[in-house]
Parts: sequence; C-alpha cells; structure tokens
Amino acid sequence: ACWELYCLEHGIQPDGQMPSDKTIGGGDDSFNTFFSETGAGKHVPRAVFVDLEPTVVDEVRTGTYRQLFHPEQLITGKEDAANNYARGHYTIGKEIVDLVLDRIRKLTNLVPYPRIHFPLVTYAPVISAEKAYHEQLSVAEITNACFEPANQMVKCDPRHGKYMACCMLYRGDVVPKDVNAAIATIKTKRTIQFVDWCPTGFKVGINYQPPTVVPGGDLAKVQRAVCMLSNTTAIAEAWARLDHKFDLMYLSRGGKREGRGGDHCKAHLRYGCSLNLTGLHLSSLIHTRQSYTRFTSHSNMTIFFYHQSFCKCFKICLYVVCGTVNV
Repeated sequence: ACWELYCLEHGIQPDGQMPSDKTIGGGDDSFNTFFSETGAGKHVPRAVFVDLEPTVVDEVRTGTYRQLFHPEQLITGKEDAANNYARGHYTIGKEIVDLVLDRIRKLTNLVPYPRIHFPLVTYAPVISAEKAYHEQLSVAEITNACFEPANQMVKCDPRHGKYMACCMLYRGDVVPKDVNAAIATIKTKRTIQFVDWCPTGFKVGINYQPPTVVPGGDLAKVQRAVCMLSNTTAIAEAWARLDHKFDLMYLSRGGKREGRGGDHCKAHLRYGCSLNLTGLHLSSLIHTRQSYTRFTSHSNMTIFFYHQSFCKCFKICLYVVCGTVNV
C-alpha cells in the first residue's frame, strides 16, 4: 500500500512507466526521492525488501505492482527464524548479510546528515470515509491532534514528557496564517511543555497538493493533513517497556537456549557483548531522557539516579556472566 500510494501521488503506473504528459515540460522531479530512473525510462523504487521467510515477499513478486520492483531488490531466504534471535543472527540470517549489504550500498547516499535520535511520528487526521462526509477538520484541529497520543505511531503519552524539537509538514488547503495561529495556541497550553534549555521553535513546511489516498483504503480523502516529527522525552516510556521485557527475558533465562544458534548466542552473552549493546545502552538511554525532564535542577538527585542505573547494569552483567545474581 505504501508504494501504491507513492505511485498514485507521482503519476507512475504499476509497470514503472510515467505518462508522457507527466515527464515533458513538467519540471517536477520530486519523485526522484523515492524512485530511480533506469536507462529504459522505467522508475524503480529506492528500496530493498529482505525477509528470511519467502512467502511475504512473494506477494510483492506476484502482486499488481510486480513489474515495478527490480528482482535484485527482493531478497529472501528459504525459511524463517521462528522468532529466535540467535537463529536469525548467527545461522540462517548470516547467510544473506553480504548480499543485503551489497544491495544497500548501491542505493544509499553517502552524504552525511545530522542524526535524528528516536523521532516520534504523528499523523492527523486519521478518520474513516464515513466520518469524512460529515466533517472536515480545520488547520487548528489537525495541529492539536498531532499532540494527542491517539495519533502517534509510538505508544507513549507526550503529556508526561517535554518537547525538544518539532517539525510539521502540512499538505492540502493550508495557508501560513492559519499555521502560525495554530502553533501559537499550542505554545500557550499547559499540557504541552518544552525544555527550558532549547528554543521552542517549530519547523514548518507546506505542500499545497492535497493528500492522496489508496482506492479502497481505510483512510478517507481529506482536504488537509499534517505529519509531525518531534523529539520528546516521552519516548522514554517505550524504551522503559523494552527494558522491562529485557529484564524478564534474563530472569527467565530466555536468551540462553541451546541449539539453533543458541550456543553461539550464549557464548557472546557471557562475555557481555550483547549486554553492552542492549541492557546497558537501554538503561542509559532511558535515564538520560528522564533526567532531562525530572532532574534538570537537582544535580544531587541526578548523581544518585545515575548511580542506581550503574548498579542495575552491573547486576545484569554479573547475572549474564555468572548466572547467579538476580536483577
């Protein structure tokens, strides 16, 4: 559905061809962000599909848009990893790593760019076709909806954190005057907080082309929409849930399975390699994010907080190496 939507927005046919009225004198080359043009004039998605289990990618190979994708960019194995990390990382997954990296190197742009750590994506309005017949949301309403948990792509409550940056892209019937008024209203709300050490600036973009929808899809065609990328400390809730599951897995010795790559995984875990990249890093991430919100003015509390974090990670390390210390 994603690439079908891109084709509809840029006027590209299912076989990758673009009608002559779109290419001659159009002057719009924005599709080059998502598609690359071959010598034969065909437009191929800049994407690589990888799955150890072939049936999912086979749906792309046999679907309506099968002629759109290059066969070399559809990479599959012969069997899946059965939700076993060690099996996918050390055995069957390792067999196709070189092939995947070779394909990715041909598609990626090596120009450096600023790193975005864990952006929170929000989209509004998310309404059905039935509701769209009775209501058309204003710019202020869709802007307010971006700060509601129901419209976020990550499960966390932004009211429990503080925003550090926001980037909003509007599409459709939108004018700068309405956008500025909506953002000014957002800044006055007490439930939406920004950190005091960072300017509360919004980056805003407006695309006057109305949003496109996939025929027969669940989303309704609307006059205007907005997509927001934000950097907020509330994302720590998602990492905290993952950290909790990490603790449960180690308490139940879930990562120490014999066979199917488990012996390799066990050896690496005992040396702490995977630990340093998961538990220790996650704990540091979560506590760093939370410290921005809760301990910015209490340095002594911050030191105690990080001390507790270090003790917990040290216990996890002892548990992995010795198998006797509970977290």
